[in-house]
Amino acid sequence: MVLEQTFLDTVFPAERTDAFFDALFGGAEEGAYDIRLVCRQVNENRADLAFELHQRPGKCLVCNLTYGLPQVFQRHPVLNVAGVARAVAEKLGWSDKSPWKLGSTQEISRELHCIPFVIERA
Repeated sequence: MVLEQTFLDTVFPAERTDAFFDALFGGAEEGAYDIRLVCRQVNENRADLAFELHQRPGKCLVCNLTYGLPQVFQRHPVLNVAGVARAVAEKLGWSDKSPWKLGSTQEISRELHCIPFVIERA
């Protein structure tokens, strides 16, 4: 089972990053990274995805407080992670009430951090 990147880009479009920073800081140019939803692995009962935080040119991803982001992502209305979880669950043929959770921020490199996003089949 695979979730195509084109579907994920539709569910969590690139423009949502700018809208998030606009709501958070009053301007999209203040953001240090771009957010992209990616699929790591899917099986019949669990979808392992991640929100990748890609450093923007001239910005410092490491200098930003990315470790507190899972809590911010979980409840921020612009990001609407609950809505993303429902859309992914429905695409997989699962209940739109499938439970989901965000993991702790992982530093993959100085330019890339990830927030694990797990959806389990209800």
